Amino acid sequence: MNAEVQSLKSRVSDVEWQVRVQLAALYRLTALYGWDDFLATHISARIPGPEHHFLLNPLGLWFEEVTASNLVKIDLEGNVLDGQYGINYAGFVIHSAIHAAREDAFFVVHLHTDDGVALSSQADGLLPLNQRSLAILPHLASHEYEGIALNLDERARLVAHLGDKHYLLLRNHGTLAIGNNAAEAWSRIYNFEKAATAQIGALSAGRNGVLIAPQAAQDEVARQVSRTRAPEDRRRWHDLTWEAVQRKVDRESPGYDQ
Repeated sequence: MNAEVQSLKSRVSDVEWQVRVQLAALYRLTALYGWDDFLATHISARIPGPEHHFLLNPLGLWFEEVTASNLVKIDLEGNVLDGQYGINYAGFVIHSAIHAAREDAFFVVHLHTDDGVALSSQADGLLPLNQRSLAILPHLASHEYEGIALNLDERARLVAHLGDKHYLLLRNHGTLAIGNNAAEAWSRIYNFEKAATAQIGALSAGRNGVLIAPQAAQDEVARQVSRTRAPEDRRRWHDLTWEAVQRKVDRESPGYDQ
């Protein structure tokens, strides 16, 4: 560990450093899946505490270059509190809105993948075509496109549309998912993106050529995904998810934890 990284690690709390490592891993994982968008799109993480400070990627770096130490810490007004880089203002607008409004949104993932953008541009939005989409739909909200996210007053409308949901389809823009931890956020955006890809593929046969899931099955899946799992079961699932994520990133994109 070089002196610069060691210096930052000594200045921040152990909790913040762990959040930094997890967020950097999410950036690397997104790059490995080909879901980054050059220097655009963002994943953020809120640092536990009353200030609601959060971390964003440094402006100008590829996702594959993000590390725990080069992430930028900012406050809800967009002031840089720690970091040698600037940030993308549109990313600040979207992510600050959600971190300020949702206590359970410790991690927020927003992507511009080809299939996610294509889905966001379809009038019907996400259709009940398969098991993955059926599990998402009860927790999905949408937000109409207002232009590039540079206007602070859009934040109120965005969080009003998100409400208490976990997924947000940003119309004509892309996908977004939140999580109480890194594993939850990754699982949700992964399923959202896979549902988008499945729908774009299915609709290549034309709107009349796809099979909508039976209403009874839609209702049953909605009941199933709305059941509250025991806290120990949720923790175990998230632990397993995150351990698998870190093993993949350790193998294929090491150095994120520096």
